[in-house]
Amino acid sequence: MSHRFRGSRVRQHLHCDSCYSRRCRARVEPSASCALVPCRLLCGAVFHLCKEEDHLLLCPNVRVPCLNAEYGCPVQLPRSSRAAHLQVCPASVVCCSMEWLRWPVDDTNPNNFNAMQDNMMKERETHGEALDVAMALVDQSDLYARLKMKPLYPELMEQEEEENIKDESREEIAVGGVQDQNPSEALPVSSMSENHAAEETAQSVTQPPVINIEKYNLFEMMFSMERGACAVAQENLENQKQKLANEGRSQKAPEQERQDTTSPRSCPPPDTSKTGLAPWQEGVLERLGQELTPQEYNMYMVHHGRMLLAFGQIEACTSREKDFVYGSLEPIAVQTLHSFKVPVSYRHKRRVHLNETAARVQTEHRSVDTSDLGASEEDWFVDEAEATLLGYAEMAVMGHKISETKGADGLYVDFGTQTHSFHTSPFKQRTTLAEVMADRPLKLLLQLQAETVNSRNNRASCAFTFLCGHSFHRREFATHFRNVHSDIQMCLSEWFEQQCPLAYLGCTYRQRRFHPSTQKATVTYNQQLRCFNLRPDVLPSLDGKAGDGEDRLSSLPYEVLCHMASFLDSQSLSQLALVSRLMRQVCSSLLQDRGMVTLRWERTSSSHGRAKWKSKPVWEFSHLFSAVDSWNMADIPPISAHLKVCPFYQKTEQKERVALPFITEKQQKSPKGQSLLNHFTGQR
Repeated sequence: MSHRFRGSRVRQHLHCDSCYSRRCRARVEPSASCALVPCRLLCGAVFHLCKEEDHLLLCPNVRVPCLNAEYGCPVQLPRSSRAAHLQVCPASVVCCSMEWLRWPVDDTNPNNFNAMQDNMMKERETHGEALDVAMALVDQSDLYARLKMKPLYPELMEQEEEENIKDESREEIAVGGVQDQNPSEALPVSSMSENHAAEETAQSVTQPPVINIEKYNLFEMMFSMERGACAVAQENLENQKQKLANEGRSQKAPEQERQDTTSPRSCPPPDTSKTGLAPWQEGVLERLGQELTPQEYNMYMVHHGRMLLAFGQIEACTSREKDFVYGSLEPIAVQTLHSFKVPVSYRHKRRVHLNETAARVQTEHRSVDTSDLGASEEDWFVDEAEATLLGYAEMAVMGHKISETKGADGLYVDFGTQTHSFHTSPFKQRTTLAEVMADRPLKLLLQLQAETVNSRNNRASCAFTFLCGHSFHRREFATHFRNVHSDIQMCLSEWFEQQCPLAYLGCTYRQRRFHPSTQKATVTYNQQLRCFNLRPDVLPSLDGKAGDGEDRLSSLPYEVLCHMASFLDSQSLSQLALVSRLMRQVCSSLLQDRGMVTLRWERTSSSHGRAKWKSKPVWEFSHLFSAVDSWNMADIPPISAHLKVCPFYQKTEQKERVALPFITEKQQKSPKGQSLLNHFTGQR
């Protein structure tokens, strides 16, 4: 717009277009120049009057929307303040991308903590949950909602009716497919299963074979292309014949008039099956040799040789004298690229060596069944969660699967098969593990230790990768990452929260060793919000409630409540807004300064029935607790004090004397030999 405006002014004011002096003394002329004026917004600029509109595009005092106006920021501010506003802009939001891995429990590891995890799940209501257990339960719920049953158990899926209808309609569309049947003559399912063997032989005789639709369409396309090329060639030949016929008619016109008088008016159409040049017409090779030149004949055979072979016009194997298409080619000598390698398992030396070293067990051939294993029918069924987690762990870790077919050599191939039996099978097509385990008792099947770096798989495509995903204001992100991920989460096991050394036996005792240096507070984990928070240690007399349960805090003036709320962190404000309508109004007054705005996308349907996505700005507080610059050690007894009363700590007292191995019999008989001090001093 500025270029068009300046272009229109150039023709009126030639001097103003190239003048940038603040002390211009050019004479004011309507066609050459105009007067100098200062900026209305007092930015200090002086320019010609015709450039005022261009100056407003650069003036630092013009009020413009924020750079994040499209993301929900409603602030209008001077252009010179936009850079400084980005530090406090409510739409300047950062999403935390911290990732970690949490693998399923390993039952084969003798040093696992399965006993401790089971005991903690039983005592979670009475003693409260530990930080790592609470995080593992949240990750497990997310993992259950993410894992689908179909990729692992396609044979246990239900067949949907819509897919059956689509498959049947596709077969009916196919040419030569299933014949139409009268619905009244359709058989029930039971009768169809009983008469299946008898109907198989009858249908093979009465009904034509079912043709694959994809192959039929492919062959039809190839046939139409070849036939179109033949039609063009035949049309060119017919045009040449028509020209020759027209020339002959001019010479034999009297004879044709006599024949027309004697012949009837209506005659049958001529038979072109033996006169055309199409590949499916009889005698086409003889007519091609008579009417085409050798060069045209060879070109025809190259383009339509496959069609001639398909319609039986030429033989598949012809002699060199009769072969016109490939007669100039020489046969290629057969070369052996890969020689046969004797399998290792077939060698006599290796078989003898195995028989000599391996323990020989007497065997016999016998037909066995599942019942011979001595297991009850209930033992056939396995837990859905354990089997599904193990199956996805096979795909995530770069190793071989449990049931994997592996070829040792050319003779021996190891086939691996694995079957699953579940009480809840068959599953629907979109069933997830969370739907299957909805009514089951809660059980922790993931490890308490989380990993951040793993070289055996790619975290982006791994099912056991978990993402923080919380949104924070740009000025809050550094505090969140330092306090939550660096101080608490990565140092959780054995440092921030210390557990009993006998935890592998099942002891659930834990103690938290650190608290913020500025206040006395306890670190907790909120499973609903999926974030850490600080719970201050408040005396019962300062809880804000009277003896009868009345809320004395709400009786304070509105201005006092707003002033008190300004000292709270973002996470406390988000929870305070859920207490009452009054507290929600108090917290909403701080949204412009302390809150953040994000876009929330919603799916709507248009008038035409099409789905559309629309976004709307949503104001909220982040899940950031008060910043902690340093941590102090809590005033608690050491973990060794717990071992004195730990129920899993069993003492073994040795009352009998045990002789040391290097004491000889002579030293035992001597009265001084009973002391180690006498033993060493005597040798000295």
